[in-house]
Amino acid sequence: MILASLILLLSTQNVSHEFVYRAERELKQVSVAGTFNNWNKDATPLSLDADGRTWRKSMELPTGKHLYKFVLDGENWVTDPKGLRNEDDGNGNINTVLILYPASYKAPAQVGDGKITRDAVLHRQRSPDLNLDKGRLSLTLTVRPGDVQRVAVLTSAGPVPMSRLSADEIIETYRASVPFSPGKPYAYAFEIADGEARWHYGPKGLTGADPTNRYVLEPGTFKPFVVPAWVESSVFYQIFPDRFENGDPANDPKDVQPWTAEPTYWNRFGGDVAGIRKRMSHLRELGIDAVYFNPVMKAPSNHRYDPVDFYQIDPEFGTNSDFAALARDLKTAGIRTVLDQIFDHVGTTFAPFVDLLEKQQSSKYRDWFFVKAYPVEVKQNPPYEAWWGAESMPKINVRNQEAYDYLMKSVDFWHTQLPLSGWRLDVANEVPDFFWQDFRRRVKKIDPNAWILGEVWGDARHWLTGDMWDASMNYPFRDAVVKFVAEARSKPSQFLDQLMTVYSWYAPQVSRNQLNLLSSHDTPRFLTLAGGDRSLAKLGAVVQFTWPGAPSIYYGEEIGMEGGADPQNRRAMRWDLASDANDVLSMYKKLIAARKRNRVLQNGDPVILLADDQRNLAAYGRVEGGDFAVIVLNRAETEQTVLVPLAAIPGAGTTPLRDALEGGQVEASTGLRVTVPSFGFRILVGKRTDRNLPTKSAPIPVPTKDPGKTVKDGPPLSSRHPTLKEPL
Repeated sequence: MILASLILLLSTQNVSHEFVYRAERELKQVSVAGTFNNWNKDATPLSLDADGRTWRKSMELPTGKHLYKFVLDGENWVTDPKGLRNEDDGNGNINTVLILYPASYKAPAQVGDGKITRDAVLHRQRSPDLNLDKGRLSLTLTVRPGDVQRVAVLTSAGPVPMSRLSADEIIETYRASVPFSPGKPYAYAFEIADGEARWHYGPKGLTGADPTNRYVLEPGTFKPFVVPAWVESSVFYQIFPDRFENGDPANDPKDVQPWTAEPTYWNRFGGDVAGIRKRMSHLRELGIDAVYFNPVMKAPSNHRYDPVDFYQIDPEFGTNSDFAALARDLKTAGIRTVLDQIFDHVGTTFAPFVDLLEKQQSSKYRDWFFVKAYPVEVKQNPPYEAWWGAESMPKINVRNQEAYDYLMKSVDFWHTQLPLSGWRLDVANEVPDFFWQDFRRRVKKIDPNAWILGEVWGDARHWLTGDMWDASMNYPFRDAVVKFVAEARSKPSQFLDQLMTVYSWYAPQVSRNQLNLLSSHDTPRFLTLAGGDRSLAKLGAVVQFTWPGAPSIYYGEEIGMEGGADPQNRRAMRWDLASDANDVLSMYKKLIAARKRNRVLQNGDPVILLADDQRNLAAYGRVEGGDFAVIVLNRAETEQTVLVPLAAIPGAGTTPLRDALEGGQVEASTGLRVTVPSFGFRILVGKRTDRNLPTKSAPIPVPTKDPGKTVKDGPPLSSRHPTLKEPL
């Protein structure tokens, strides 16, 4: 289900902002809804001025990027007529963008002036800033964009240069990887250079040459953020149960539709457990490792996001034992099961809610819900809190102990019933943090390798620091691919920078755990957004299968199904298209096989190699140990030959590269010269001559105040300051 995105800065600063809406007609009420209040249309009402037309509200908001809309009379959502910038959320909704800068950003940033914006410098001793991955410690620091020349980590062995990962309007992110032994004390600090000036950054903030201003990790005090290792090597397949296959007419709903009928918000097609079992061979032949099931619990709707029994499979889908047997057979076939569950709201035929409707104030379940007024009845603008105000989905109060126990015990129940590998958590940002913290402890106690995937449509850093989820649905990744590949609304440099920005939000192992999707039950299908161009659909899939993260195929995507926004994106599966003659299906099989053959496409770190905006060419690499891959994308309408520089991958280019899909070799020395078809790609893999060489991101020029000028490097880092001495 669609969920509000949360886009905040690492900084904890708040600034005051006044929302103002000038109405052209008389209104009863105006509110503002956005990422800062979970898109709750009732949370932030505006006040009416004496003129009877101007509505306003002042708020303290975190610095950074926010999206919002005004809501007129509780139902008409509009962008801000005076907003400076609007943005598509990736699902066809246009929102107004608000960028709030810290007060210290009033003075412009300038590289080489010997000054920095002090409150933009930030490192926190937790993931993703402090992280252990692949046996090495990765350290992240943020600064103001275009404000500093160089950044380094100071260690007892000397300074380690940090590489620029990404930048947005507010922060620029640097990261370095250093050797680490968990059994020994470890000390580190940061050094920032700009012009002739140097600063140390540590627990005391920014100082001069102060060797005591350092972070110290004592043995046993650093708890790494561990995510399930199986996810990064897996290919997921998302099944919307009612629309995959009807295998057993005996459990069909009374109003079941013919398989080729037009989908609506309410009609049913009878997809069931028997249908999935019937089509298991398709999943095996495709190379699927895990199935993410949209809800299968008993519910009145076709989407089942309004559950009425957390302990029973919907009878129109099958029985508990039917589904358990299917999950066991999938496991035997090497396919894991991930359940989609809702812990935010329920359906109106949920027994405790029915009791509330019948007994009102006397109901023992009244505190399971958020009642605003009595009598409680199901109607528009309901007298109880509901998901996005939808009367069919009353929100459940997880702070009520009995409601909490009911939900949590269902987790235990399904882990005993099924060979369950993970949970996809619906509208997960609308559930309090304490619930997810308890949920993680409970799930990991049952199975440390169980995967916890939260739904959030934007920046998920808040939930991905080690105490709640393992990963999130990577809609920002999708947004980057849709804009560049499907809709040609971004340039190669913008596309790559957006990918790296999203990658930099999280610890590397979390980025490799992200669910990378192109389509879902909540979005138009990628092929439809690409105007039906199958070459572009294949190009999008190439990015999905070669960028860090676990690719997720929305049912039918692999056979070229189309569909606009809900309900058109939930058409019944076109099994008539699942043939060897289908070029899209053939491409998906090749991509999956190539990803499985080449481990570097699963766990390699990304590096940017080329962004040619004039020719619409982009290239990036993946590097892991002695292996590397090069992915070249041509978004132009003509075939092009391109020389891809490989300097960002030390040790590359001295041995031939192999085409990961088609075979054959390509020589590379000073660079990689390849010919790429129109709307096409090349995926090449190779070996580095020295696997011990460090991997560094491609250098990205730091912007200057005058683009026509360059900034000369100042003195080397630590030229005036000694390296840290480790007395511990």
